[in-house]
Amino acid sequence: MKKQIILATVITLFSFTAVSAQGGGGQRKTPEERAKEVMAKMADFKLDTEKSASVESIFSSFYKAQQQKMEEMRAAGGAPDRDAMMAARKKLADERDASLEKVLTADQFKKWRDEIEPTTRPQRPAGQRA
Repeated sequence: MKKQIILATVITLFSFTAVSAQGGGGQRKTPEERAKEVMAKMADFKLDTEKSASVESIFSSFYKAQQQKMEEMRAAGGAPDRDAMMAARKKLADERDASLEKVLTADQFKKWRDEIEPTTRPQRPAGQRA
């Protein structure tokens, strides 16, 4: 009986490990969810209500434009042009940064560029290609 319980426990642990190793992919976040995540990372800026709303609006419109551009490229069919996607993302990011520079102080914008922005890029596990 003791051997059966141990064997069942080992099999269960192995099963959970194997399932969790799959990764699961998950669902994409909406532009609003992504904007809220960035705003949470910027909490130590202690923005007033007006600036906070302005910054959240900038991020929300940035993520919506990014999502729309990706959908347009996917709808075009064929193999996606990586260089075109990168150029479109860069253009949108430059527009976002220009808007942020008008709202944030120089120190806040520097902190955004150096510390927070790198954490907003999707991280891929080693060995996975997208």
